[in-house]
Amino acid sequence: MFDKATKGDLLGFPRDFLWGAATASYQVEGGAAEGGRGPSIWDIFSGQEGKIHDGKTGAVACDHFHRYSEDVALMAELGLPAYRFSVAWPRVMPDGRTVSQEGLDYYRRLVDELCDKNIEPVLTLYHWDLPQALEDQGGWRSRRIVECFTNYAMAVHDALGDRVRQWTTINEPFCSAFLGYGAGIHAPGHTDPEAALVAAHHHLLAHGTALRALRSRAREGQQFSIALNFSPALADGYGPRYAEAARKFDGLHNRFFLDPVLGKGYPSDVLEDVAHVGGLAEAIQDGDLETIAGTIDWLGVNYYAPTRVKPLDDPHAPSNCPLPGLRGMDVLPPRPPLTGFGWEQTPSSLTELLRWLNWHTGGIPLIVAENGAAFEDKIDAEGRIRDDERTNYIAEHLRAVHSAIEGGADVRGYLVWSLLDNFEWSMGYSQRFGIVHVDFETQRRTVKDSALFYRDVIARNAVPSGR
Repeated sequence: MFDKATKGDLLGFPRDFLWGAATASYQVEGGAAEGGRGPSIWDIFSGQEGKIHDGKTGAVACDHFHRYSEDVALMAELGLPAYRFSVAWPRVMPDGRTVSQEGLDYYRRLVDELCDKNIEPVLTLYHWDLPQALEDQGGWRSRRIVECFTNYAMAVHDALGDRVRQWTTINEPFCSAFLGYGAGIHAPGHTDPEAALVAAHHHLLAHGTALRALRSRAREGQQFSIALNFSPALADGYGPRYAEAARKFDGLHNRFFLDPVLGKGYPSDVLEDVAHVGGLAEAIQDGDLETIAGTIDWLGVNYYAPTRVKPLDDPHAPSNCPLPGLRGMDVLPPRPPLTGFGWEQTPSSLTELLRWLNWHTGGIPLIVAENGAAFEDKIDAEGRIRDDERTNYIAEHLRAVHSAIEGGADVRGYLVWSLLDNFEWSMGYSQRFGIVHVDFETQRRTVKDSALFYRDVIARNAVPSGR
């Protein structure tokens, strides 16, 4: 673990670097049946037998809906300058279309509390909890979702635009589209590769349409972004076949979502990879790519781990990777050291990713909007949680961010995932990512050593360079 008085030099970050922590509405809020909130696709999905690891749901989660004031006070105690949270669409529009002032009032109170504590609200409009009423009408498979999302974005902006400066349209459309509509391991649980590609396009189109509408009402100083999850492809060998395997994975996981946002359109190589699936070409209408290409002020970079890949002997053989249309390559098991989730710890991949993004985007400012690790927490006799593994993970990845900045990448912030232990989607409550421990029976919060370390890093705006 890293002492407060840490050995070695300190790596200084820019003085205006944005530090903070992140959560998502369904993972922390609870209050599922309160305030007129309608059911989301995750309420329905998690209520189905066998869908969630421990059979639990996010109906209560961290009870952030009732305990937001306590949690904001905790953020202030830890010296967090920013809090990234998401708005629950079914709380604001229970049927996906009709505004609930009662739902908006909750976020007004939350934002007011943050502002009173001088904590910057970083608002995400969509973190996967689609109103079930809209899913019943086709969800992200239907082009009608674009108008619905834009109207929702406008309603939230009308309510909070006078106090919120940082706006993110959609978080990780990759997961929402490919895992929810293709792999079936996330809500709404469909296993249709064609639907996954169509849903992905509609996510990006909704982002672009809403972004343009938001800019039409933007207030001075407001900034707009999208948050994409990246997993660098590491080929498990050398030569053209291994490079081709990495290209295929990188294309569908990373460039498929990034390039249209940058105004480059869908990568031609990826379109060829998925042409046999169908659906996407028909979904793209005239003007769509121009709409998606609306300028963002910064790119949210969500990073947890790289993915190791290898080629198959048959380039047309189906892959073990659940992404739609991938053929001729397989994903390999990660290499130790692993997190409690079984994810590989390779901080250097984050450095390389940020440098590549700086080049590929033409220098668009980057904010690491999510980065963190799940480990099994151990509470000692004094009630202290000495989560050395998580502390080390955060420190190593902060060094990786610093290295990218030193290499010229315009990285302007780091938001740790997550503030609180929470409902971790299909893994239920079995994985703890929080820098604050939550006892889900009593809802008691306990600050972990990783939070104390992060607090000290923020206070001195630096990170130790060595052990």
